[in-house]
Amino acid sequence: MTKRKSSAVRRWIRYGFLLWAVISTSWLANSFRTRGVDDDLLRSNPAISVLDQAAILAFSPVSAGGKTALIFICGSGVSAYAYAPLLRPIAEAGYPVFVIKLPYRFAPLEPHKRAAVDRARGVIAAHPELSHWVISGHSLGGALAARMARSDARALSAMVLIGTTHPKHDDLSFLEIPVTKVYASNDGVAPVDRIVSNRGLLPKHTKWVEIKGGNHSQFGRYGHQLFDGTATLSREGQEAVTRSAILEVITEVARSEGRVDG
Repeated sequence: MTKRKSSAVRRWIRYGFLLWAVISTSWLANSFRTRGVDDDLLRSNPAISVLDQAAILAFSPVSAGGKTALIFICGSGVSAYAYAPLLRPIAEAGYPVFVIKLPYRFAPLEPHKRAAVDRARGVIAAHPELSHWVISGHSLGGALAARMARSDARALSAMVLIGTTHPKHDDLSFLEIPVTKVYASNDGVAPVDRIVSNRGLLPKHTKWVEIKGGNHSQFGRYGHQLFDGTATLSREGQEAVTRSAILEVITEVARSEGRVDG
């Protein structure tokens, strides 16, 4: 092969690689694009105040009088807005909700993951009027919620892990707070077998909630994530089961502070 032909081949290989990179990046970005979220869910009204900042998205009941609140950490690549249909109804039930946005959307490096946990700590520090905190998160957000439970257990009243195989390495069996693990039977990103294999790293009192027919992507309002399974349950149905599991935990925590009768 002549030098000219060899140079042309290398050039076309580079062009092919660049084309593949552009197409794959565009597909990935589109798969995480928020969709199907009513703009009204992101607006304040007489009952709910919405605060959208660089680090958090907050839904606060205007007339809330309790001390229980939810911190929810986004999954990697997923916008905080994609969780509005899941989480705003929790605020409408009377509980403040603070959605932690990941740095650069994906929190790709360890310092970004630490920064996300610091944002959650900052929410707690900024709201001394709230004393009972439920930590939750989806996918990577669940991993970061577990990390916070390990290091800040005394600041938390309960934890709900959603669609995540974590904790993978950290033994959280020492936790005395209520723990719930929500997972979906058709999740291809956080498969059931990997989730169940880590059972021993969570407390024995952990409550396990399996969503039959759900998948990973339907925990939020975005596209079909790479490697995910196919859902046989509607997105609304999966959200309803997930929300019910979160609300059950929050209500129990609120009952412990004397806010809920019964």
